[in-house]
Amino acid sequence: MKQLAFTIYILFISLASVSAQKYFTKTGNISFEAGTALEDIVATNKAAASVLDAATGQIEFAVLIKGFEFRRALMQEHFNENYMESNKYPKATFKGTIVNIREVAFQKPGSYSVTVKGTLEIHGVKKEITTIGSIKVSGNAIQALAKLPVAISDYKIAIPGIVRDKIAKTATVSVNCNYSLLK
Repeated sequence: MKQLAFTIYILFISLASVSAQKYFTKTGNISFEAGTALEDIVATNKAAASVLDAATGQIEFAVLIKGFEFRRALMQEHFNENYMESNKYPKATFKGTIVNIREVAFQKPGSYSVTVKGTLEIHGVKKEITTIGSIKVSGNAIQALAKLPVAISDYKIAIPGIVRDKIAKTATVSVNCNYSLLK
C-alpha cells in the first residue's frame, strides 16, 4: 500500500512539473503578405522571440520591425521609413493566452487546435485580437502555427494615395515558431 501511495505521489509530482514547463524561441518565423494584383508584397522575419507557458497558456511574441526582409531593398526601406516608422516604433508585440491550453497534451505527440486571445501592438497601437492556430507536439519540441488578418488602418499605418492600390487593406500575418524547452 505504501508503494502504491508513493507511486501515485511521484506520478502527481511528474505531471505537475510537465505542466509547469515553459518553451522558448528566438528564431520564430513571422511573415506577412499585403500585396494586390498590382504588387507582390511579402516580408519575413526569422528572429521573433517568443515564450509559451504550458501551465497557464500565456504566450508572448516580440519582433523587431527592421528585421522584416523583402525581396527588394527599396520596398524594405519604404516599409521601415515611411509606413512603419521603425525608428519610432521599433518592435511589434503580442501578449495573450491560449484559452483552451488544457486541451493540449504536451506530453503526447500530435497536433492540437488552439484559440489565442490577447493584445497585438503594432505601430504604437494596441488592439485585442482572437485567432485560431495549432500546436504540434513532438517530444520536447513544440511548434506553434497561426494565420491572422491584420487590418492596416487599425494600427494607424498611413498609406499614401499614390500606392494605395498596390497595398492590401488587410495583411495576412503567418506565425511559425519552433520552441525548445526553457531550462
